[in-house]
Amino acid sequence: MHKLTRALLSIGLILTIGMGLSACKQQQPTPPPTLVRTMQVIKQDTPVSYEFAGQVEAQQEAQVRAKVTGMIIAKHITGGQQVNAGDPLFTIDARQYDAALLNAQAQLAQSRANQVRAQQDFERYGTLLNKGAVSQQQYDLKKSEYEQLTAQVNAMYALANRAEVDISETIVRAPISGKLDTKDLNIGTYVVAGNTVLVTVSAADPVNVAFNMSENEYLKLARQPAATLGKNGAEVELVLSDGSLYPTKGKITQTSSVLSQNTGALMMKAAFNNPQGLLVPGMFARIKTPGEFRQNALLVPQKAIQEQLDKKFISVVNAEGKVEMRPITVGPRVGNLWVIESGLTENDIVIVEGFQKSPPGSTVNAKPITLEELYPSNK
Repeated sequence: MHKLTRALLSIGLILTIGMGLSACKQQQPTPPPTLVRTMQVIKQDTPVSYEFAGQVEAQQEAQVRAKVTGMIIAKHITGGQQVNAGDPLFTIDARQYDAALLNAQAQLAQSRANQVRAQQDFERYGTLLNKGAVSQQQYDLKKSEYEQLTAQVNAMYALANRAEVDISETIVRAPISGKLDTKDLNIGTYVVAGNTVLVTVSAADPVNVAFNMSENEYLKLARQPAATLGKNGAEVELVLSDGSLYPTKGKITQTSSVLSQNTGALMMKAAFNNPQGLLVPGMFARIKTPGEFRQNALLVPQKAIQEQLDKKFISVVNAEGKVEMRPITVGPRVGNLWVIESGLTENDIVIVEGFQKSPPGSTVNAKPITLEELYPSNK
């Protein structure tokens, strides 16, 4: 009897706990919808421009190589400094070339002495030939000896001149005006003529910006009224990596005559004056060129665009307050906005902040935001 009572009490306790837990679960509040910031698609007449990724490069760049072999015994520069054409950069040990010059000069002097004696014999045999005292064969032999020694003198002249040039080349000078890189060699380095790069000098003003344009982009721009981008002399702007606009416009100076077989793109170069040295070779920037004027263009903030692999999407809030993800096609960029070619309508509400926490199908609390609030730095 006592065992039965305890069993019934245990069952009652389990049922009581189970009902309590069930009641707790039923009493847990539903989490509120995720707060997102939204904006209606902007529709307005918009002048659009096109941008192309580019890289700054020197118009002139020279690798300074040693023209003579030897050890660097003096260094007249520091890496990164500005130099003028003709400035001394390095000095290479000239002792072996001094000795070569002295040897060449000695051989030249000996050759000159031999030439003088041969000339005297040649002239004397000419007189004797006229008198019939020597044969034509003897005269021709003296003439041949004189001509050989004259050729030897000329060879010794060339050898002495080459030795003088080698001595002058032991002072390595800047071939162009520009800025040195920092990979310069140090005193004590043994260099080989025509092989060792001592330093590289790049002309700093003006500079080129090389950029590529796809075939479709080229066709689109070429069909615009009064299109000039593919022509030398067309003006373009430069947007730096921090988003600022370079103060001076550049001009197209080079356009490839063929599309690249590897990329299918057209290579172009634009020249920009760089008096302050702000543009440095290797720097990335974007070439900006005016396009067409679009009427009733649809635009969304750049922050709203999501990228997955090579496709772009935007999260929108539908009439039921739920999230939908739309694939889109974008056009040119207009400041912080992107032109939408397809995928949205002017009535769509896009999520610009918070879409990371709002998967498709979820209910959200949409709160509008203005462009001024979204991009306060543009005020």
